[in-house]
Amino acid sequence: MRVDKYLWCVRYYKTRNMVTEACKKNHITVNGQVAKASKEVFPTDKITFRKDQIVHIISVLDIPENRVGAKLVDIYRKDETPAEVFAHLELLKLSKEHYRKNGTGRPTKKDRRDIDDISFSNDTDETD
Repeated sequence: MRVDKYLWCVRYYKTRNMVTEACKKNHITVNGQVAKASKEVFPTDKITFRKDQIVHIISVLDIPENRVGAKLVDIYRKDETPAEVFAHLELLKLSKEHYRKNGTGRPTKKDRRDIDDISFSNDTDETD
């Protein structure tokens, strides 16, 4: 099965066109190699892709016939994305909400720099 159809079938993307665009931007790799949308996917392949500021890592367990329900997705893939990535994204969201309330308009250049400093300081603290 094609990689674009597979990622659409296991509900990581809403449309196949979105997967194709991600492939054109080199956001999707299969077994460590950048994949075009037409790349064939087989069981035991490892797919890595970037979506919503998260690098997802999944292993293909089986190939679905067509798009599957949300409850059946785990039959066809194994999610190997580290939990720390999701925790980091949640922390980043919370820090942005804490610094700037919703509905207060666009951030100024100074506000944007301050927000970036907060997120970068969190990155360096985790590596120590």
